[in-house]
Amino acid sequence: MDCDAIREFVEPLPSVIIARTNDFTCSDPGQQSIKNDILELDLNRIVVAACTPKIHESTYRAVLVEAGLSPYYFEMVNMREHCSFVHQGDKKGATEKAMRLILAGINRARVLESIPRKEIPIKKAVLVIGAGIAGMNAALDLANQGIQVYLVEKEATVGGKMAQLDRIFPTDDCGI
Repeated sequence: MDCDAIREFVEPLPSVIIARTNDFTCSDPGQQSIKNDILELDLNRIVVAACTPKIHESTYRAVLVEAGLSPYYFEMVNMREHCSFVHQGDKKGATEKAMRLILAGINRARVLESIPRKEIPIKKAVLVIGAGIAGMNAALDLANQGIQVYLVEKEATVGGKMAQLDRIFPTDDCGI
């Protein structure tokens, strides 16, 4: 992709305050650059067009939090999997597609809203459905870890199919 052409396309767009190219935005200096821009330019939304969100989205969200913004004011555009990898032989096509994806990311970022965080108390308990051998073993393992277990079985007895067997191969143990 032609990163300079993409930056030149993005710079004059409405709501875009600053557009930068950076080889390693996820590095510490790249993150610091984003944080500085947020603080110095009073930015309220951030769009990063880079590699996969699977690996780096949480990194950038943490940068927003450090700079005093909600982590939900962040939009990431996946340039690696959606452009550079799939259009390796077509630089012009990859560049044009990147421009369209970034435009979509910017438009989405405009309408992002902060989601309030809520802490909800939880009860450390587990519901195990099925009191066959697997269900009973899971219930015992959890109970041995100090977790309250509710074991539910639809039949009148526990043990599942195993309880119906007389002898078990190869040890010849009793199924019950």
